[in-house]
Amino acid sequence: MKNKATEDSSSPSSREFSRREFLKVSAASAAAAALMSSGKFAMGAAAGGSDIIKVGLIGCGGRGTGAAGDCMSGSEGVQIVAMGDLFRDRLDASLSNLQNVVAEQSKNNPAFAQKLAVTPERCFTGFDAYKKVLDSGVDMVILATPPGFRPIHIRAAVDAGKHIFAEKPVAVDAKGIRSVMESGRIAKQKGLGFVAGTQRRHQNGYIETMKRIHDGALGEIVAAQCYWNQGGLWLHDRQPEWSDTEYQIRNWLYYTWLSGDHIVEQHVHNIDVVNWALQAHPVKAFGSGGRQVRTDPKYGHIFDHFDIQFQYPGGQWVHSMSRQIDGCVNNVSEFVAGSKGVSDPNGWIQSGKKRWEYKGPGNNPYVQEHTDLVKSIRAGQPLNEAQSVAESVLTAIMGRMAAYTGQEVTWEQALNSKEDLMPANLDFGPLPVPPVAIPGRTRLI
Repeated sequence: MKNKATEDSSSPSSREFSRREFLKVSAASAAAAALMSSGKFAMGAAAGGSDIIKVGLIGCGGRGTGAAGDCMSGSEGVQIVAMGDLFRDRLDASLSNLQNVVAEQSKNNPAFAQKLAVTPERCFTGFDAYKKVLDSGVDMVILATPPGFRPIHIRAAVDAGKHIFAEKPVAVDAKGIRSVMESGRIAKQKGLGFVAGTQRRHQNGYIETMKRIHDGALGEIVAAQCYWNQGGLWLHDRQPEWSDTEYQIRNWLYYTWLSGDHIVEQHVHNIDVVNWALQAHPVKAFGSGGRQVRTDPKYGHIFDHFDIQFQYPGGQWVHSMSRQIDGCVNNVSEFVAGSKGVSDPNGWIQSGKKRWEYKGPGNNPYVQEHTDLVKSIRAGQPLNEAQSVAESVLTAIMGRMAAYTGQEVTWEQALNSKEDLMPANLDFGPLPVPPVAIPGRTRLI
């Protein structure tokens, strides 16, 4: 499976995108217009009574670009019409990549060209780019900036009445989680879709296995394990013209205010699967972690390994381990044990000598999550995953809090924490890096 977290969401490029380059897809778009008007793309009423769902991309790094491509591939009658990013070079590179996707797909399907309808006037940069995308006539937004900004963008999108695809994690601290939970409730009241980038919930093998787990194939779940252990990730060398703020945002993985640390940014996928299997969130956590290999200041102040024990309402203990250190054994998986058997939720259940394996059709969950969102919007029954993803992200935050402080942390402590990681008055200037957490000395907030 493709690893979302290893995709560089800051992919810089010095190439400026010109009006002339926009014309590369214009001819194909014009050729497809007749197909569009003929009703080939009519899939039911979208926002404003149109058959076309207009989509804005907010956050144009590798993950955002990939999500936009997946959205175009996943459904007919969608158009990417606006884009926004803090940095011009990232927006230009993203648009160029999307044009390449369209050019390739249009060879066999000329109508695909109509799915990219971005114009120079609907390309926005700066800290307020998200506001301009929301105000550009879109029906839906893809939110894929560094996660620290996600609660702000989610709230703005809900207030603007837009359907949302929000990449995980949806927050990096308790304040953000509380905001997302409230935004999710408001979105439901407004009839807005809200799908998160926890794509395993849209993957056939996981879905069918979970149905059997929840129907009692394992009996009572007694324990679980989840892992995301891999090597190191990308790093951009500092350029002389970059301020502290720009350097940190371009290397957002290594700063807790932007990523939440890798237990939140990456391992949340596996934690989400465990919450899904147990149909609950944990009641407390304790554990350890540290910064053993990535000690150079260029790696910010995050840890490179975590080992957490979560306890769930039924008394079950879940072992959670995550690591980003080169030269070690890699393991990205989940495992659930019950009174009747054991399971890999990705596709098999073993109960005594009886073994069930998922052998149905595979699917691309990165595309499917967009397909499911668009389908639900068109059906007038928009999906809303805000609460489940917020609980999974808070589970990961609770684990981080336990490792950073060396203390046992309850769900209530995590949810009601006063921690607010977003710097005040953020601009392109000096931005001190917080000290690396030291268990036993760092205090719960």
